[in-house]
Amino acid sequence: MFELNNTIRDYHWGSENQITALLGLENSISPQAEMWLGAHPGCPSHTMQGSSLDAIIADDPQRILGPDIAQRYASLPFLMKVLSAAQPLSIQVHPNLEQARERFARENAAGIELSAADRNYKDANHKPEMLYALTDFAALSGFREPEAIIEDLTALQGFLGADSAGMLDELRSILRGGDPLASALQFVLDSKQDSSSLVAEICAAISNNEQLAQQVHLAELVRINAVYPGDCGVLVALLLNLVYLRPGQAISLAAGNVHAYLRGLGIEVMANSDNVLRGGLTSKHIDVAELLDVTVAEPAPAPLLAPLAAGENSSLYQPGFDEFQLQVIDCVQGQDAVELQLHGAGVLLCTAGSFRVETRADTKILSRGQSVLIGNDELPATASALQAGQLFAASAQGLAG
Repeated sequence: MFELNNTIRDYHWGSENQITALLGLENSISPQAEMWLGAHPGCPSHTMQGSSLDAIIADDPQRILGPDIAQRYASLPFLMKVLSAAQPLSIQVHPNLEQARERFARENAAGIELSAADRNYKDANHKPEMLYALTDFAALSGFREPEAIIEDLTALQGFLGADSAGMLDELRSILRGGDPLASALQFVLDSKQDSSSLVAEICAAISNNEQLAQQVHLAELVRINAVYPGDCGVLVALLLNLVYLRPGQAISLAAGNVHAYLRGLGIEVMANSDNVLRGGLTSKHIDVAELLDVTVAEPAPAPLLAPLAAGENSSLYQPGFDEFQLQVIDCVQGQDAVELQLHGAGVLLCTAGSFRVETRADTKILSRGQSVLIGNDELPATASALQAGQLFAASAQGLAG
């Protein structure tokens, strides 16, 4: 087992100290947005001896990953994060695997630098992801039914000036036409320079009208606009499902799903990629045509992810992507050891209490804030609670090495 030292990223939307408070770590950075646990070359974990995890795996992938996963992925196929959002993240969508491979190669052939601000594809991998809520968590995910959007637009109509009411009429007409959601998204993004006053009028109307303000979806627009005033992403949010997760609930986000995390603390697991196409609530590059081409513009309910039982006080979240799954262990002191559902290498993080983690080669005590990588050659592995606590274990899904 390799005990890990992980980096906290200070993106502007992060909280003041939520990650270090959760893990009992020294608060040496703020804002705190994401702590990365894995071998992504952009910010790999390190061992306590200072070696980076991606380099360690590259030295002996067959042993650490297992032969099947090493052959298929060559590196750790997933990335685990502790994510803490005090403000909305950008509205975004991720490509599928075929799109990522073809378009990454296309941008390389065009000579676009990986660090270029207008580069869309950073690697040749897709980026499906899941999030397990540690606190109450709010997000946008997937499109609403067109009729539900039209109903909200109609409720707002009488509170707007002539120009803004005209834009609203045009949007309602689009939502009644062919391919309504893709066309509505394109209309909102293409008119982003003209939509600022519309956003301001909509949010003012909601704030000043008790009946409108009581509608949760509309009230959320005001909260978003307070952070990104006049941004076209506020209108994109009107097209999307608003999702509230309670602690212990999870959401799964596939390729083509337009989404944004709004606020809360959670454990995120994803394929090992950094491919993001943005659609608002950001100062970064927005490629409308590419975003629309990747987006699955169909109404869909919030993709909540139900767990499978994996032993007493152990739940397994399998979102249907080979690269990752997440086991969550909530144990009280003295309970029997829980088998860790690891396939190939696994990353473990203790967020509360302490656990004895045993493999066929090693034993370590994992306390709050500590994390380890377990190699495939050490499996099977178990965890038993020395103090009541919570342990997260991420690995590939069902690809035994």
